[in-house]
Amino acid sequence: MQTNTATTMTRHISNGPARAFLCVLLAFGLFASVNLFAQEPVPADGAPVVEEHHTLIDRFIEGGWVMYPITACSIALVWLTVDLWMRTSIKKLAPPAQVAQVQDLFRAGDYVGAYQFCKGNPSPFTNTSRVALSFLGDGHEATEAALFTELNKANSAIQTRINYLSVIGVCTPMIGLTGTVTGMMSAFSTLKTSGAGDPAKLSGAIGEVLIATASGLFIAVPAFMFFYFLRNRLQVSITDLQEVVMGLFRKMPYQHLKDAHVGEEEFYAAIPNWVAGEVAPAA
Repeated sequence: MQTNTATTMTRHISNGPARAFLCVLLAFGLFASVNLFAQEPVPADGAPVVEEHHTLIDRFIEGGWVMYPITACSIALVWLTVDLWMRTSIKKLAPPAQVAQVQDLFRAGDYVGAYQFCKGNPSPFTNTSRVALSFLGDGHEATEAALFTELNKANSAIQTRINYLSVIGVCTPMIGLTGTVTGMMSAFSTLKTSGAGDPAKLSGAIGEVLIATASGLFIAVPAFMFFYFLRNRLQVSITDLQEVVMGLFRKMPYQHLKDAHVGEEEFYAAIPNWVAGEVAPAA
């Protein structure tokens, strides 16, 4: 599992900075274009130019309909970032109070009590420990396999939520590009009907083009940054969780636990009915 994780991290890290750097360059170029188009020419007679101050609401309205889905993506970005920051903490994955309690039960050899405690206090640490405890009677290899399977399950559950940040990072520029296309269509329509004699309508259409694209990139850049940061943070925390759980089962006396049933899971496998019929005593 560690080899696959390291390979995956190396592949993403090698592609991540280049993609983030490209997004930053695109955002910088678009914002520079916004400032360029926002400059008004100085009148020939030397009269002072009255600067218009645009509020955030004005920019939102000028950006057109695509600003609504982009705003929804920005809210989702903030919510996911805060939520995943807490979920990827090692203190959230393995609460110190739970670790201390399970360690005390292991020292006392009370594996049934440890199982009951883990079942009543769910967390990635207790869930992994509980599943591993239920396989104690099957030996070291079965216990370790169950432990890593549960760790992979905990990792996948959080990684799935982190992937939504990548979805936001991909979709918001596309939404902004859609606004760019509709804005350009509006600009060409204005040129067709009014010509260049109505600069107000033409500048409004151009403003929709630039603001929509810049807004999409403004959300996409931090989305990709948080995606890579939180993914790497999760991998570090999962490694720490693995060390904590593996420390519990180190030097486990499996020879004294052979065929023991610590958990409460029901076993469904049985001797095949045709074999059971053969070994049944004759009446």
